[in-house]
Order: sequence, then structure tokens, then C-alpha cells
Amino acid sequence: MERKTVVIIGGGAAGMSAASRVKRLKPEWDVKVFEATEWVSHAPCGIPYVVEGISEKEKLMHYPPEVFIKKRGIDLHMKAEVIEVEQGSVRVREEDGEHIYGWDYLVFANGASPRVPPIGGMNLKGVFTADLPPDAVAIREYIGSNEVKSAVVIGGGYIGVEMAEAFAAQGMNVTLIERNERVMAKAFDKEITDVLEEEMKKRINLRTEEITLRIEGSERVEKVITDAGEYKAELVVVATGIRPNIELAKEIGVRIGETGAIWTNERMETSVENIYAAGDVAETRHLITGRRVWIPLAPVGNKMGYVAGSNIAGKEIHFPGVLGTSVTKFFDVEIGKSGLTETEAMREGYDVRSAFIKSTTRPHYYPGARPIWLKGVVDNETNRLLGVQAVGAEILPRIDTAAAMLTAGFTTKDAFFTDLAYAPPFAPVWDPLIVLQRVLKF
Repeated sequence: MERKTVVIIGGGAAGMSAASRVKRLKPEWDVKVFEATEWVSHAPCGIPYVVEGISEKEKLMHYPPEVFIKKRGIDLHMKAEVIEVEQGSVRVREEDGEHIYGWDYLVFANGASPRVPPIGGMNLKGVFTADLPPDAVAIREYIGSNEVKSAVVIGGGYIGVEMAEAFAAQGMNVTLIERNERVMAKAFDKEITDVLEEEMKKRINLRTEEITLRIEGSERVEKVITDAGEYKAELVVVATGIRPNIELAKEIGVRIGETGAIWTNERMETSVENIYAAGDVAETRHLITGRRVWIPLAPVGNKMGYVAGSNIAGKEIHFPGVLGTSVTKFFDVEIGKSGLTETEAMREGYDVRSAFIKSTTRPHYYPGARPIWLKGVVDNETNRLLGVQAVGAEILPRIDTAAAMLTAGFTTKDAFFTDLAYAPPFAPVWDPLIVLQRVLKF
């Protein structure tokens, strides 16, 4: 069989999953990966925990480059930026100059970049984004060399909340500034974020409904100015969201979807023959609504890469879509979801009912019982479960179980009669997720 060349732009989760899958199925093929940084199979989700000092920066790579090069036979180019894409070839800027490489199949796995607000002072020393492993290294080094005692985080999404913890855990005075009325407002309903914010206010200066106007300092950052005041800052992290890196894809005429990310079908094919996309640069389908969504999360990116690589190598497999299942924490308070929030469900036109409950993670008589709050959203017409959110302790098993239920299209009755495990060291006899279904009714 004819030997093919597969070029993959981006060596993150999706890119290396695609490359590894092609080489597993077609070991004789030439698979080239071009990664702009010196990090591959990296875990951006781990950045806050490296900054906090929980983990070492080297561990942000799932595998070192040698595994992909020597064991898997992937032609891996690091510090190699693809600057131009044409039909059948790419132009790459590498350390020894520019080179042109041909391709039979092309995969866009070049991720997303920080969405930086148009404010002054972004170029001051001590102002960072938290997007790639080098950012974690730079922030750690800056903290160490400048004995930072005060930090401001701009943005109250997942990364913003995690970075606020990372700084507070090191004894810094931390201010988090969020322009919306509450943190994580796009991802969770108010009942859930209220519990989170109560804990955050104990440890940091939480400022909601404030717009950052500028960052000030002589050479280094000194303070952040908002429409409501100013805050001392020896270090600033801007975490105001990300945007997909679609510029190269647009060059070659790839269709950009309604979400602003690259449109893909279930095989992770784009609108141009033999060109695929996977990971944070690609949009997909929501499993409940059927609508196009862009939900850039690591597990999704890995699976997209696996699917793209499989189909390129001739093994038919479809990517069904996503639920947006996610989880994070602020110190001891965990927060997570799967499926639609009540706000999202109503916006999609569902006639919904919801329930919000407080329970415990174990029986009251067993040591270590901690509070957990859950919210469920149901379609009134069909009793189908549309989404589950949780906040408190030990939420992961509830959220993951809910994700399986949502994927299978469970009604509240189906969920209520699901035979979950029970023993006092692990859960109450009425698991909070089951109690939620009872309160939602069926």
C-alpha cells in the first residue's frame, strides 16, 4: 500500500493522540507533528497546580518527546511554527530557518489562545496569561525572584478561580476581578456559584461586577484599576477566556463554524478533503441539544484526536458529541457539571423544572461526612434529565454518573432506579444523586 504523509499542526493532547493513533494503525506512514513550543502532550489544565507548587513543571508533559520519537516513530518537530498552509504543503519556521513539507492528510490541532482584553499595561513585567506550560514556569520564577505578596487575577472562570487558589495557598493577598455578577456565570446556575463564592470570600478579595480599566506600574506591575477602585498587585494573571486558533485554517478555505471554531463532522473531517481538526480549535455537537458547540476541554480533545487519527488511517469511527462535563475546585469546595444548566435549557427552548438539594457525602453517624449540594434540570414534557450540577465535597462520582445517565438519555425515573453502590464509608444509603431524582419527580 502507498506510504502516506500526515502533517499535524500542534503537539498538545489532540495532536499527539491523532499522531499516535495513525502510527498504531499505519506504522509505515510518515507522521510529522509541528509544535510551536518545546512542550508536547502537555497539560495546560495543570498550570495552576504547578504555580501553586503541588507539582513539578516537568510533569506537565504526559510523555517526554523521546517516547513519541523513538518508541512510536513520530517525526516530532519542536519549536516549529507553521506559518503558511497550502494544498499539499505547509511552510514551517524552525530554529535553522524555514522549510516546506508536503502532506497527504493534514490535521489542525493547534488549539486556542488567550483572549486578552484591550486594556493598558499588559506589557508590564509581572503580567501573565496562563495558557501554556511556559507560562507556569515564568509565573513560578517571577514569584520566587520578586517575593510576591499580592496578586490580582482578572477573570472568574475555571482558570481564574484555580489561579486564585494557587496564589492564596502561598499566603498571598489575592484579589479576583470578574465583570459579571458572579464567578463562573456562564457555566453554572446561581445556586451553585453562591456556595462557591461564600468559600472564596473567606480567602480572597472577590470583586464581581467590576470592569478592569487598566494595569499600572513603572516597569513592573504595581496596581490594577477598575471602574470601582484600585488594587495593589505585584503580579497579575489575565484569565478572561480563550479563542480558537483558526487563522491558518481560514487560509486554506476551511469552513469556520457558527461558534467561531473549525467546523467538523463526526469523523473530525473539515469542509476540505483530507483536512481534519481536533481539540480546542474544533467545534462539535452537543449530545442533548444537537446544536453546534465549542467546549474546549482536555478529555474531549484527546478523543477528537483519537477519532481523527483512526479515520485518517482507514478505521471508521465517529465522535458523537459532548456534554460539557467539567469539574474544578477552590480549596475544599469542588464544583462541577454535566449537561445543561437551567439557564441554558431555557435558552434552548425547553420547558423545564429543576430542583436544588443539600445532602451529605456519608451517613451522619460516619466520620468525615461533608455537605454536598446538587441541582438537576429536567424536560417537563419527557421527564428526560437535561443536566446536573454539584458543589461541595466528593462531587466527582455524582457528576460522572450523571454524565453516563445524560449520555444514555435517562429520565428521572431511570436515574432514580439506577443501582448505585452503598456502604457507610462511601455514601449515604440514599445517595445525593438519587435523592435529587426523587425531588425532581417522575
